[in-house]
Amino acid sequence: MIEYALLAISTMFVIVDPIAMVPAFLAMTPTDTPAQRIRVAKIASLTSAAVLLFFAWAGQLFFKLLGITLPAFQLAGAIVLLLVALDMLRAQSSPVRVTPAETDAGAEKADIAVTPLAMPMLAGPGAITSAILLHNQADTLAKQITLLVAILLVCASIYVIFRLSAHGARWLSPIALRLVTRIMGLVLAALAVQFAANALPNLLPKGPP
Repeated sequence: MIEYALLAISTMFVIVDPIAMVPAFLAMTPTDTPAQRIRVAKIASLTSAAVLLFFAWAGQLFFKLLGITLPAFQLAGAIVLLLVALDMLRAQSSPVRVTPAETDAGAEKADIAVTPLAMPMLAGPGAITSAILLHNQADTLAKQITLLVAILLVCASIYVIFRLSAHGARWLSPIALRLVTRIMGLVLAALAVQFAANALPNLLPKGPP
């Protein structure tokens, strides 16, 4: 249970990566007051939690409706996570999560809390994929509750980190940010490879008995 809890929290935090989203958050709220930024942070964190919880529990239902097997989704999800991880290792913003055009569009919107901040920047394809894959590994009710708590904790960290940044991010050293991003990218790459390793045996043709 402890191992699963650590896996769920670390995976969701690494892929959501709220620390790396602080510069984009500030760039999209250049004229907002600290109180307005805190409001945006609150709505974005709540929306992200709702989206991730929904897909964690309803994701497999969509697979059945579309005829997609879980191993196929695991492998596709591993590829998405690996693409994000490679950009993180280069300390770059991944276009899988957010493109420069989306950041610019967010700066022009009156309220960016739901889109593009919550979706797709925080609860994007990688985070949704991770939530679904982690729910598939939750083979007991206790693990399912653990995943729910892990998602809520990560989304609470979004609010805390963005709230601390509401007055500016002078505490956010660019060098420290790049270091943390690369470390998280390495962890995410390892998780992506593990997801792929779990999926491949079920996708490859079985040999003769």
